[in-house]
Formats: sequence, C-alpha cells, structure tokens
Amino acid sequence: MPISKRSEGRDQDTVSRIHQFLARFSFAFNQEELLFEAFTHSSYVNEHREENLENYERLEFLGDAVMELMVSQYLFKHYPGLSEGDMTKLRAAIVCETGLVMFASSLSFDQLIFLGRGEKVTGGQNRPGLLCDVFEAFVGALYLDQGLEAVGRFLKQVVYPRIDDGTFSHVMDFKSQLQETVQRQDLGELDYAVTMEMDGERQKGFLAKVLLDGKAISSGQGQSKKDAEQNAAREALKKIAG
Repeated sequence: MPISKRSEGRDQDTVSRIHQFLARFSFAFNQEELLFEAFTHSSYVNEHREENLENYERLEFLGDAVMELMVSQYLFKHYPGLSEGDMTKLRAAIVCETGLVMFASSLSFDQLIFLGRGEKVTGGQNRPGLLCDVFEAFVGALYLDQGLEAVGRFLKQVVYPRIDDGTFSHVMDFKSQLQETVQRQDLGELDYAVTMEMDGERQKGFLAKVLLDGKAISSGQGQSKKDAEQNAAREALKKIAG
C-alpha cells in the first residue's frame, strides 16, 4: 500500500499492521488522521513534536461514551428480561478495564500503537490501562469517521459475541432472574437436569438443561455444574423473551 501523506514519518511497520487490521473488518477511514491519532500515545507525540501530532486521549473520552451507549442499547434490546440494576452491572463488567483489555488483546492492539522509545522499552504497549484507552480511542475515531452504524458493525464482531457466549456471566445470577421470570409469568414448574459430558474417557465438562413442567427449553455448557446451569438459564431467558 502506498504511503499516505498522513503516515509519512511514522513507523511504517505499525502503519501496515493498522491497515491489515482495518482490512479484517472491511473498514476504510475517510479521515486517516483520526485513525492514526487513535493509536498514538503521548510519548510518541513528545518525541515527534515537529510533526504536530495529537495523542489518543480526546478520542478515548469520546469512545468511552460511545461504548456506554452502544452496549446499553444492545443489552436493552437483546436482554429484555434484565432489570435496570442487572443491565447496569453487566454493562459495567463489559466496559471496565478488564473487559476492554480483553477486546483489545483479541485484536492484537498492542502491535498497533505508536509509542515513544522509552515507553516501548518498558513494555508500555502491554499495560492494561493503555490497551483499554486505545480500544476506546479507536471506537471514538470510528464513530467520528463513519457514525454509529459502523461502530455497531465493529462491536457485533468483537464485543457482542462475548456477551452472548456468557463471558460476563460471572457478574449475573441468571438462575435467580429465570426463577423470578417463571413465577411472574406463571410459566410452570422450573427445574434443571445436569449431565456430565465426556470426551472419550475424560470428563469434558457439564451440560445443563432447563426444564419447564418437565420439558427442556434450553441448554448450557460449563466446566462446573453451576456454570452450566447459569448458561442454560441465560439461554432460557433469551428464549422466553422471544
């Protein structure tokens, strides 16, 4: 790919990796300066003062708000059985530093950051706080360049699947929510059936089924009986919600 005017003087290996990352999502930034700004740490700016660069901190501020909005909207639409308090707890787990670092790491963002030499030598690209900030900054840049629809497409591939696969179930008590929903809607007698899953002669995990009046309506897997039941209850809530 030809070197653009906005990337002149930057580390071209990092520029190339950023473009490869974009290609995975079929994104092409209209304002390339926003893209590079999202991945530029203040230490890099300080070492390249003559280039009049901006760091990612303002974009991070914006991306934080966009993430809150988009995740809130997703939970509201896809988990109608969750109360306001439960949605707040789940959202907090998703957009906290641990969650954002997980997303950033899954995309190898540590390889996409423009860092000053000193920061790079001390392993700054692996600091959780920095990875968290860069992920939010990229979301902010994507929003400014292409709007909420593009952000939604990005999160649909990176964030939403981790919500739906139970990655954040540890902060939720889906069994209690299901019990309340079943009682409130008078859906019948609730029970669970748990079996051990085997891989050859070795235990693989557990499979739990949610039973309403003896009929299985959902299932879930887990490394423990508790996790399997929680995942089965989560699936049951989604099914009951329609």
